[in-house]
Amino acid sequence: MSTIVRFDNVGLRYGTGAEVLRDIGFRLETGAFMFLVGSSGAGKTSLLRLLYLAQRPSRGRIDMFGRDITSLPRGALPALRRRIGVVLQDFRLIEHLTAFDNIALPLRIAGVHEAEVKAHVDELMAWVGLAERRDARPAVLSGGEQQRVAIARAVIARPDILLADEPTGNVDPEMAGRLLHLFHELNRLGTTVVVATHALHLMSRVPSAITLRLDRGEMLDPMGVLRNPPPVEPAELSL
Repeated sequence: MSTIVRFDNVGLRYGTGAEVLRDIGFRLETGAFMFLVGSSGAGKTSLLRLLYLAQRPSRGRIDMFGRDITSLPRGALPALRRRIGVVLQDFRLIEHLTAFDNIALPLRIAGVHEAEVKAHVDELMAWVGLAERRDARPAVLSGGEQQRVAIARAVIARPDILLADEPTGNVDPEMAGRLLHLFHELNRLGTTVVVATHALHLMSRVPSAITLRLDRGEMLDPMGVLRNPPPVEPAELSL
């Protein structure tokens, strides 16, 4: 398998403050499913910011998609970002668009035919329990509904990498299981998935996943190549 993400001796600080990430080093193979875990303030969100190219490291090197992103000109970053699906805790939905149109946005930007857009979005909205909220705008959606719209928008175009920051935090256990199953199915199709979570019990629901643990900006039990163990048959997942 090829390496899709590589961190070498990466450090990150905001402004002149102390480093919030220190000496982060790992390689993540294409098609891996990784849980990023650690207590509040461990550095999970900062690591995700590096992964979705919102932040450059203060030191070290990051390679993604075979390119050194630490030295790329800013003009080259948007094309790489389009290969990454992101679910953030603040959702970042577009307020004047309906739930349907928010989810459809990545497909429309990619130039997908409208009939295909409708079919894919309707199917996904039904899967995440939003079929009856198709025409609702973010302002009238609950926090859990907004989160599901954000997740659907992130996965609709089958990105090469999916990054999710606490994606099950505002939903009930049944929906959390459905969303995790959705991520797993996307992973089975080839997407590399990184889920930052406090919900450690969810990790047992994807036995094939690997784990990167952070504590106060440092990796615990540093690993070299982060790869999945042999695939687990869907029946064994108990999702």
